[in-house]
Amino acid sequence: MSSPVLFTELNTNNGYKIGVATLNQPKILNGLSLEMCRLLGKQLAQWEADPDVVLVIMQGAGDKAFCAGGDLHGLYQSMQTWQGQGAWANTYSREFFEIEYKLDYQIHTYNKPVICWGHGIVMGGGIGLMIGASHRVVSESSRLAMPEVSIGLFPDVGGSWVLNHLPGKTGVFLASTGAILNTSDALFSGLANYQVDHANWEAVVNGLLEAAWLEPKYRRFNDDLVHAVLAAHKGKAAGVGPLQQHYALINEICAPVNIQTIYQNIALLKDSDDPWLSRAASTMLKGAPLSMALGIVLQQKTLHLSLADVFRMEYIVALHCCADGQLQEGIRALLVDKDKKPKWTPSDINDVTEAILASYLDSPWPKSDRHPLSDLV
Repeated sequence: MSSPVLFTELNTNNGYKIGVATLNQPKILNGLSLEMCRLLGKQLAQWEADPDVVLVIMQGAGDKAFCAGGDLHGLYQSMQTWQGQGAWANTYSREFFEIEYKLDYQIHTYNKPVICWGHGIVMGGGIGLMIGASHRVVSESSRLAMPEVSIGLFPDVGGSWVLNHLPGKTGVFLASTGAILNTSDALFSGLANYQVDHANWEAVVNGLLEAAWLEPKYRRFNDDLVHAVLAAHKGKAAGVGPLQQHYALINEICAPVNIQTIYQNIALLKDSDDPWLSRAASTMLKGAPLSMALGIVLQQKTLHLSLADVFRMEYIVALHCCADGQLQEGIRALLVDKDKKPKWTPSDINDVTEAILASYLDSPWPKSDRHPLSDLV
């Protein structure tokens, strides 16, 4: 049986190596499992310590996706097993989010250049892997989103930090609606910083192999080598995307602090003549009201926090989401029974109270225990 992540090392022309990590689950759009997170974390650490490795590339097998998200089936089974036993009882969810978040943080703080080849679908957990990379590359067919509102979760994997760093109030809108970004908007938002056409990716890799690398301690020089190769193979401009086109409107309707007001403002777009806006509003209206609210309140709470503290807060909220029934119901409706008719609780945004939201920020473990992510610095 083939490994869910493939690791290879390419030899550069001047004696260094490029590490390539390929997510190898194309039949499920390279969905990120706990095993894959472990494998990636271990290999990335080895490459970081290897003085011959000057660059790491992350990519996905197949032509459809880099990574479409996390292991929802595994989480669903764990939620069934520990149903009704509280947020700290589910040992699988505790381990999954701990290992996944540590991996994401590892990429953010990596001491060598990392290219993420975000060809095709990049969503949820895929965004978590991609956004920490120093060089985030999309193709002409890339589609990026954080669609957790549809499954009863929230934009995690550092999403609260990521969305807070997007232009204007676009982070609030994307968290609320799970709206899909095309290549142009991925670049406009900053989720991606390079575009390369799929047909030219092999030429990029060859260009990297031919580059005049220096030893890893010259990080800034090597970063510029990567930039030069990617810039030399830049894809054609795709024009203005819908996020950029509606930027002023999004800033206006997502400016209020009150979550219910934002919800009502976005809901009015359901009948918009613009299909992108209409779809975004419809997705929010079908999604979990609690998830929409959590996505916004977490951005508000984490605005001035460090990345490490953001991951620590998201970890607490994620465990509560695995215990409250919302995520379980969302996965059931989408992937198990596939009736696409989730029954959310609360079912109305006006029933999402400050007390409910505050309860998701309470640490579920014994007070004497350390935070599982306390070693992130």
